[in-house]
Amino acid sequence: MNVSTKPAGGLAIPFDHHRLDRLMDEAGIDVVLATSKHNTQYLTGGHRANFFDAMDATGVTRYLPVLVYPKGAPEKAAYIGHRLEFFQHQAHPLWTPETNMTSNGSVDAMQKAIDHIEKIGLKPKTIATEFGFLPYDAAQVLRAAFPDAKWVDALYVLERQRLVKSAKELKMLKYASEAVIDAMQDVIAKTGPGKTKAEVTEELRRQEVLRGLNFDYCLITAGTSLNRAPSDQVWGEGDIMSLDSGGNYHGYIGDVCRMAIQGEPDAELEDLLAEIESIQRAAFRAVKPGAMGRAIYQAATPMVSRSKHHNNLDFTAHGMGLVSHEGPRLTDSGPVPYPADDADKPLEPGMVISIETTLKHPARGFIKLEDTVVVTESGHEIYGEGARSWNRAGAAA
Repeated sequence: MNVSTKPAGGLAIPFDHHRLDRLMDEAGIDVVLATSKHNTQYLTGGHRANFFDAMDATGVTRYLPVLVYPKGAPEKAAYIGHRLEFFQHQAHPLWTPETNMTSNGSVDAMQKAIDHIEKIGLKPKTIATEFGFLPYDAAQVLRAAFPDAKWVDALYVLERQRLVKSAKELKMLKYASEAVIDAMQDVIAKTGPGKTKAEVTEELRRQEVLRGLNFDYCLITAGTSLNRAPSDQVWGEGDIMSLDSGGNYHGYIGDVCRMAIQGEPDAELEDLLAEIESIQRAAFRAVKPGAMGRAIYQAATPMVSRSKHHNNLDFTAHGMGLVSHEGPRLTDSGPVPYPADDADKPLEPGMVISIETTLKHPARGFIKLEDTVVVTESGHEIYGEGARSWNRAGAAA
């Protein structure tokens, strides 16, 4: 039987549950039902179903993990997983006092979560669910079970919970960032002129996987084109290339961008990349504990406005972690729309921010740097500091 129950005493809860209790109390939430892979991974301390890591569909339904967390009562929490997760649970037991690894799809997983809520005697007035990660069929089952309960989106509370990273999380983010850059340098050094963008992307995927990462994506340009999709376009002699890739390490994303060239950069290219670097460095200096979130934009935006390339120059800063563009949220006018919840709040040690400056030059092409920056007790640290100038292609070919 793939169900286990543990006593309440001595639980090793892998997150600050007192913080979560406070956040839930402030929002008037009685119980959180987390159903996304990233939030159930966070709340279980790293568990992620290996069978469903790259897919959700199965048979006539879909995979749905459910983490039930009642406010102020971690001893009554439960994890509902797929039957194939039981083997992982045997090898690496979860902290939740009850685990039920007997579900096959979305409806029965939610019904088991409901059964658990009823078993512990909870009569929730307000239920927080992940609106963007709750299938319609599972939502119908939950609504029928608690027709009088108020529903709120759990996104804000769970994002606030994940806002400050632990030392363990920071270690994974650092490795992911450095491994992506290392993979990029390896690919650039081995690639002479004549390879297509698709071939370069595939080699980057292979190199990231060899370093223990899951390859998420590569946005890639070559020559003067601004198109960022892998394609049959050839990276020719004298052409520049931007590699903007995300690879994750146990779910934590390393997202960086670096520049390469087949040959030697001319003076104009050197100046263009140097200007981008100077904007990046100005933004870095604003990252420190106690500084308001908007200080990062206040440091970079005037430099963008003064540039003779300002019509083609963009600056963005956003949170990073298990999700790209998670908190802290620093602007409401960036490429991904959301409220600037943290613009007027102080930065805290453990927050992780992606800082990126992009030039879409009409004659020279796409030039960009993107870095992962962590707020520390004394200032900031850059994860993956290297390869910031023009990387020469084919040096090891």
